[in-house]
Amino acid sequence: MILNSISFDFSAIDEFGITLAVVGYLTVFITLVVMYNIYSLIPKIIDFFVRQKLRKQGKFKAAEKDNLYISGEVSAAIAMALNLYFGEIHDEESNVLTFKEKNRDYSPWNSKIYSVNDYYKFRG
Repeated sequence: MILNSISFDFSAIDEFGITLAVVGYLTVFITLVVMYNIYSLIPKIIDFFVRQKLRKQGKFKAAEKDNLYISGEVSAAIAMALNLYFGEIHDEESNVLTFKEKNRDYSPWNSKIYSVNDYYKFRG
């Protein structure tokens, strides 16, 4: 059986390899934690600026209410309505591509490709 013949030599792993693996895993894990924290802070930052803008406009009651949040169900319904609306704007296409081959006459532009990158020309 081929699985019985496979073996792993642990003596080939040195300190540098272990250090590199640990530092790599820690870097990825810490980056994911930082990105999670940044992405979770974005709605709070946007909410702060919206409330600040409402306060500047003199709408203090609107700025203090918790109705600035839109639930996931409402967001999904709005997204579905927009998708259906923009989907109806376009005409239905037949999705059939037609290629017509044309017989082209000789042109100096057609033969330019033969002189581009001609490395064998100068080898003598």
